[in-house]
Amino acid sequence: MEMIKMEPTVNSQEFFYKKAKKQAREIRGFYINLLCYCLIIPILIYINLTYTPEIYWFIFSATGWGIGLTFHGMGAFNRYPFLGKGWEERKIQEILDKEENNTKNFENKL
Repeated sequence: MEMIKMEPTVNSQEFFYKKAKKQAREIRGFYINLLCYCLIIPILIYINLTYTPEIYWFIFSATGWGIGLTFHGMGAFNRYPFLGKGWEERKIQEILDKEENNTKNFENKL
C-alpha cells in the first residue's frame, strides 16, 4: 500500500508572519496619522483664532479627525470592544488547529 502524506494547505508560521507584518503596517499607519493630527490641528487652531476668532470652526475638523483616528487606532491594535473583531482571530486559530489535528490523525492511522 502506498503511503500518502497530507500536508496542511497553509503553513501556520507563514500565515502568522504575514498577519504580524500586516498588523505592524497598520500600527505604523496609525502613528503616522496621529503625528499628522498633532501637527495639523494646532495649525488650524492658529489660523482659526487669527483670522476668524468669532467662529470656532477648528472644532469640527478636530472632532471628525479625532473620531477617525480613534477607530483607526482600535483597528490597528485589534481593540473593538463593541464590534467584536476577536471572533475572527478565534475562528482562524480554530481552523488551523483542526487542520493540524486532521493531519496528525491521518498520519497516526498510517
